[in-house]
Amino acid sequence: TLGDKIIDFKQYGGYELFNDKNVLDECWSKKNKINTLLKPIFNKDVFSFQKNIFGFKNDINQYAFNRFEGQLDTGKMMTALLSLVFKSGVKILNSTTVKSYEDYGKQVEIQLNDFKFKTKKLFISTNGFAKQLLQEDVQPARAQVLITKPIQNLNVKGTFHLDKGYYYFRNIDDRILLGGGRNLDFKTEETTEFGETDLVQHKLEELLKIVILPNTIFEIEQRWSGVMGVGKQKKPIVKQISNNVACGIRLGGMGVAVGSLIGKE
Repeated sequence: TLGDKIIDFKQYGGYELFNDKNVLDECWSKKNKINTLLKPIFNKDVFSFQKNIFGFKNDINQYAFNRFEGQLDTGKMMTALLSLVFKSGVKILNSTTVKSYEDYGKQVEIQLNDFKFKTKKLFISTNGFAKQLLQEDVQPARAQVLITKPIQNLNVKGTFHLDKGYYYFRNIDDRILLGGGRNLDFKTEETTEFGETDLVQHKLEELLKIVILPNTIFEIEQRWSGVMGVGKQKKPIVKQISNNVACGIRLGGMGVAVGSLIGKE
């Protein structure tokens, strides 16, 4: 493993925010059952409910809290992973598109945008882009993101989900990173094209102003997007396509959380 220090892992906990009292009540009613199911794994209750200690607005009075959830610095994680694989002799080709592949039994031929080469084994882990190569139940889902400039005396610490997980935010040191909103326009966001839309970006800013940082002056420093892989169910697809080809895809927006487990499987 890379180690907690290298990836800047912090176990601040995870929070589920509710803007619908019916959904809150339903989750509350199932808390004990879920904790009982998880107890053999964690040896403690996982979920509890907490009062609105961060001062969020818009009728958000309670959160579901997962004491075991944490956060990490994905940039530091990728830097450490790249260093590890380079030392192992792995070559990485950037700015390269895999157009197609052919499995010839004893070897696999891979067609790139500029040339082709052969390999004994092929593993496809392009997640939201996998539909370009495989006929599996996985579709791209663009995730638009923004991050604030540093905020003085920021008291929000942890990872947070809102509106059934369609919005996600967390602190990165003294900044807030916020992403989501594809449920505003599923069709447009079902794409492998990177980019931002006014519809989603305006909603993200509105959430910051009205719900997350209602009494705080902030500025947006950056906006960007990524592409997730989703499908009819949340379970990732980890399977053998042929003797020489396998895949680990459809990580459902949980790639950082479950990616290492998919790699092991």
